[in-house]
Amino acid sequence: MKISEILKKKKITLSFEVFPPKQQANFNNVVNTAVNLSSLKPDFMSITYGAGGTTRGNTVEIAQKILESGTPALAHLTCVGNTEESVKSDIQKMKAAGIQNVLALRGDVPQGQTIESATTESLRHADQLVTILKKEGFCVGGACYPEGHPESANRADDIENLKYKVDAGVDFLTTQMFFDNNMLYSYLYRLQSKGIHLPVFAGIMPIVNSNQVERMVKLSSAYIPEKLLSICDRFADNAPAMRQAGIAYATDQIIDLISNGIRGIHIYAMNKVDVVTDIVKNIDRIMEAVND
Repeated sequence: MKISEILKKKKITLSFEVFPPKQQANFNNVVNTAVNLSSLKPDFMSITYGAGGTTRGNTVEIAQKILESGTPALAHLTCVGNTEESVKSDIQKMKAAGIQNVLALRGDVPQGQTIESATTESLRHADQLVTILKKEGFCVGGACYPEGHPESANRADDIENLKYKVDAGVDFLTTQMFFDNNMLYSYLYRLQSKGIHLPVFAGIMPIVNSNQVERMVKLSSAYIPEKLLSICDRFADNAPAMRQAGIAYATDQIIDLISNGIRGIHIYAMNKVDVVTDIVKNIDRIMEAVND
């Protein structure tokens, strides 16, 4: 089922993101993880792939396994590491697998390369990829950045660049991870003031290991609130306590988002079934109440 169709039936969606194995030997483990997450009955699941297009083949295979388990799949596709010819090939593979939803991304430029060397002129920006995918009949999502894309000169420019994807026909937007909900609320206000009224799915990353914070800041430049920093500082040396506190923090974020009318909760699962399971248990009745 297309995500655009799901949005017509539900006031709020719940989705998870998984990533393929870096080593082929771990492929079956990731498939099992995806199937187990599917048993939690999300509205759809997103499957990413490695930088520069690595693990792309596994992405389609895992997406197919997710579909077979009864959950709609959202496959990632990037400009980086692709040409129009390879994109056409990927499109045929996705169609053959029954994939109807694609998240169109520019992708991260591999270290030591420039955007010019990592992409072709006809696939330099995500809106070009969106145009191709829409012509092929896919439901297409785009990424957005509540705190601004790291390469944007400022937040206003970031939204102007986002409009290219919106004008190309994206059906929904999924945010980069954030840890302060006010960042998202402010961002949504700015989007609406620029005439962007698409459904926005809030990307939530449960921090269950204090070492994750440093990695997340490097990856996304996300603002870390004092409350979360205090949690990580207090429970850094107690793994069970840190896990419980991290799940509680993510749950609190999600409940606040639901209460304020967000259209979708997108959990970056980091392939941790147990963590996602505990969060879902915390919010399942709340989700049901909203969608009732």
